[in-house]
Amino acid sequence: CFPLGRALLDVRGAEAALLLQGLLTNDVTRLVAEDGPPQASAALPRALYAHALNVQGRCLYDVILYRLHENAEEEPRILLECDSGVLDAMQKHLKLYKIRRKVTITPCPDLSLWAIVPGDRAGDVAGSLAKCADQALISAPDPRTEVMGWRLITKKGANLSEIIPGSRIGNIQDYHRHRYKQGIPEGVKDLPPGVALPLESNLAYMNGISFTKGCYIGQELTARTHHMGVIRKRLLPVQFSAPLPRDDIPEGAEILTESGKSAGKFRAGGGGLGIALLRLAHINEPLCLNIAGDKVKLTASIPEWWPKPASK
Repeated sequence: CFPLGRALLDVRGAEAALLLQGLLTNDVTRLVAEDGPPQASAALPRALYAHALNVQGRCLYDVILYRLHENAEEEPRILLECDSGVLDAMQKHLKLYKIRRKVTITPCPDLSLWAIVPGDRAGDVAGSLAKCADQALISAPDPRTEVMGWRLITKKGANLSEIIPGSRIGNIQDYHRHRYKQGIPEGVKDLPPGVALPLESNLAYMNGISFTKGCYIGQELTARTHHMGVIRKRLLPVQFSAPLPRDDIPEGAEILTESGKSAGKFRAGGGGLGIALLRLAHINEPLCLNIAGDKVKLTASIPEWWPKPASK
């Protein structure tokens, strides 16, 4: 269990989903229970991944939404997880578009957010979490990909070993290493606001976008790129031949091929692992990162969890 330093906003009110629907890439209506039998509500997802984009179609914030209300009779209530460094900006962004909608937006400093990544000998995590439902506000599979395990939201100060027997608190650096190994971006370092493009950031692979919902801010470029079907660059996990120096790598440092051609840009990393935006045409070539005149070799790889190309 990893304690995440990400922030949570409580978005509640009759028009909460409507507000988020116009600002996010995913179909937020999937989180809102319609009138119908209780089993219909039970089939709704508990969590959704999405990006908020600017009008140019570039990523501003990566978010995970969690449904707190259980059925259509209850007032819609959604928790929004974002990078803690952009909490104020995210709140202002929502309030800017709220206009006269019946929605209240408040930060949740009394809640803790956890990532649960099952180890090699993990027992039944889903079973453990189901038994502890009264102690956890939310427990849900990470909506991005199975390899990221579960997300858990508890009251501050909750005892994790009571909620998940046999669990242990992990070092947050190990969580980030796991993310980098799997090529999962999270937060403003991996997805620089106003720079990162959603499809190059593998948003479609991480179940974070709906191509059938109505309009939302930044939709035009994203839809056009998707329908043209050409994505030449993608975020990929990279492994270095030697551990990287701490914090010495400038943001967006250039990654080069052996012949000195630009292959992409480094985003973030730690130890011998990182994440980089690379041209797909160069990912099988020897690559290097130029750090203060020293060349550090690196190799890129395609994550196992990516959808497999259809065989012709």
